[in-house]
Amino acid sequence: MDTVRSLKIKTSTCKRLVKELHSYEKEVEREAAKTADMKNKGADPYDLKQQENVLGESRMMIPDCRKRLEAALEDLKGILAELLNETDKKESPEIDEARNTIVEVEKVFETIEA
Repeated sequence: MDTVRSLKIKTSTCKRLVKELHSYEKEVEREAAKTADMKNKGADPYDLKQQENVLGESRMMIPDCRKRLEAALEDLKGILAELLNETDKKESPEIDEARNTIVEVEKVFETIEA
């Protein structure tokens, strides 16, 4: 049963990291639009530099989040394989949810690479 609990935790971790990645991507879009708007309006150079720093920090979070998501996905695949080898049960709500999450995360990576 410990493996089932670990599977639930790893599944939730992957879901949370997908949400976090989307959140950072939206933040970068917002901050990029704000920076462009400030440039067009001729904002104070200091303010513009600060805004560019904010944008840069937001952009740095995306690769970090992707790396954490990749690691979480590998953990989830490993624990799922372990659970399937360990038990005769090949179907359960937890296993189905884990499989769906794996497909969802892989789609996220496909759209990133495309």
